[in-house]
Amino acid sequence: MKVNMGAGGRILVVDDDNAICVVVSEALRRAGYSVKIAGTIAERAALLESFHPDILVTDVKLPDGDGLDDVNRIIERWPDMRVIILSAQNTLNTAVRATEKGVFEYLPKPFDLNELTRAVGDALASRRLAAGAGEAVGPGDDNQISDDMPLVGRSPAMQEVYRTIARVLQNDLTILILGESGTGKELVAQAIHRLGRRRNEPFVAVNMAAIPRELIEAELFGYEKGAFTGALQRTAGKFEQADGGTLFLDEIGDMPMEAQTRLLRVLQSGEVTTVGGSTPVRVNVRIIAATNKDLPELIAENRFRQDLYYRLNVVPIDLPPLRARRDDIPLLARHFLDQAAQEGLPRKILDADAAQLLSLYGWPGNVRELQNVMQRMAVLIREDRISADIVRQNIDAGLSTETGPGGGELHELLGEWVRRRLAVSAGEGAGTLHDDMLALVEPILLRETLAAVDGNQIRAASLLGINRNTLRKKLTDYEIDPVDLRQKGYDTAE
Repeated sequence: MKVNMGAGGRILVVDDDNAICVVVSEALRRAGYSVKIAGTIAERAALLESFHPDILVTDVKLPDGDGLDDVNRIIERWPDMRVIILSAQNTLNTAVRATEKGVFEYLPKPFDLNELTRAVGDALASRRLAAGAGEAVGPGDDNQISDDMPLVGRSPAMQEVYRTIARVLQNDLTILILGESGTGKELVAQAIHRLGRRRNEPFVAVNMAAIPRELIEAELFGYEKGAFTGALQRTAGKFEQADGGTLFLDEIGDMPMEAQTRLLRVLQSGEVTTVGGSTPVRVNVRIIAATNKDLPELIAENRFRQDLYYRLNVVPIDLPPLRARRDDIPLLARHFLDQAAQEGLPRKILDADAAQLLSLYGWPGNVRELQNVMQRMAVLIREDRISADIVRQNIDAGLSTETGPGGGELHELLGEWVRRRLAVSAGEGAGTLHDDMLALVEPILLRETLAAVDGNQIRAASLLGINRNTLRKKLTDYEIDPVDLRQKGYDTAE
C-alpha cells in the first residue's frame, strides 16, 4: 500500500475574527485541504464530533472561553489529531502553556500565511508518520498509510523525531542522524525517503564501517576499467546509483580523512569523478548521514573534517536510546512478534506482566537487541503465551529490578555496574556516576511505589518522603503515566 502524499487533509480553523477565518480557510483550500471554520468553543466542539478534522487550528481567546483550556481533553479524545495554536497573546506564558498542553505548533499573531500552511503540512505529515507507527487513525480518515511503516513508537521522544521528519519531507536538506547503535538510524532514513518527494527514486545505503579503507572511494564514486587490479569494467559508484534519489551514508564517523576530503568536494560541486576517470558526472542525490560517534570529539582529535561536519549537520535528528522511551517497549515487542508471525513463525501472545518486565530492562543493544530477543522467543519457546518467567530466561543480562534469588544481591549488582562504568571510562567522568545511577534506579522506585498504592499519588509521595509537586515533576521528567499503574480504580490525582 502506498502512502498518499497529497494534501487531502481535513482542517478545522477556529477564530472569533471572521476575516481571519476566511483568509486562512481560503489559503488552506488553495493548498488542497478540506476546511471548516468556527468562531466559538461550542462550535469547535460540535465540528470536532461531526467533521473529524485531522488538524485543529485554533485561537486562544474565544468569546466563550480560553481555547487552550480543554486542549488536553481534545488530544486525549483524538490522539491522532494535531493541534496548532494561534494567539495574539504573544507572551512566554502562552507559549509555555501551549507546549505543556501537547500542541504541535504555536504561531503568534500576526502570522505569515505561508508559515501557517507549512505548519499544517508538517502536522499532517507527522500525523501520518505516527499513524503508521501504531497510533489509531481517526474516524473517516481517508489518508492511506503504509502497512509496513518502519518506525514504531508513541513516546514523547519519538513524537519529536516524527515532528522533525515531517519538516524535511518536502525539501532536500541534508540530514545527520545521531544515536547509539541499534536505535534505528537506517529506519529513519528509509522513512524520510519513502514519505518524501524522492520516494519513487532509488534509496541506496552504504555502511562506511563495513568497507575496507582502500575501497571506500571506489565504492562511493565508482571506477574506470583498469583503474586498479581487478577493475575489469567501468562500475558506477553509490552516488551514481542513487541519482535522483537518496544516498544514506551510515557510520559516517568511520570514514577515512582522505575520503572525507573527496566527499566534501562532491557535496559542494554536485559532481562525481570516478577513480581512474577524468570527466566529472553530475549527480542529484539527497544525502542522509548517520553515526553513533561524537563527531565534534573526532574533529578535536583531527579525525573528522570540521567543514564536512557543517555540510552534513544541516538538520540533526537525535534518536533516543530505548531506555529513554520505555513506554514504547511493549508496543515494539508486540510489533516484532507480529513480524515474526508474518514471516511464518508461530504467533505468540505477550502477557502484560512480561511486557512490564521487558520495560524494566536496560536494553544496551537498543531496538535491535529487543528485536533479536523477540525473534528468538518466537522461534524457540513452545508456549503460545510469553510470560514474565520466559522473558527472564531469554534476556541475557540481569533485569534492573531483579534482586532476589538468581538475580544476585543488590549491592553486588550495583558494584558490578560501577566497575563496568569505570572500566569503560578508564576513570573519566566518574563524577557522573551518582546522577547516572539515580536516573537508572529512581524511575523504577517511582513505578513500583505507584503500582503498590494503585496509582494514588498522595500515598506514593508520603511513602517516598517527598511532596506531591516534587513527585509530579519527577513523573514528568521520567515520562511515567500514573494512570498506567492504577490497578484497582483509585483516582491517581487524588
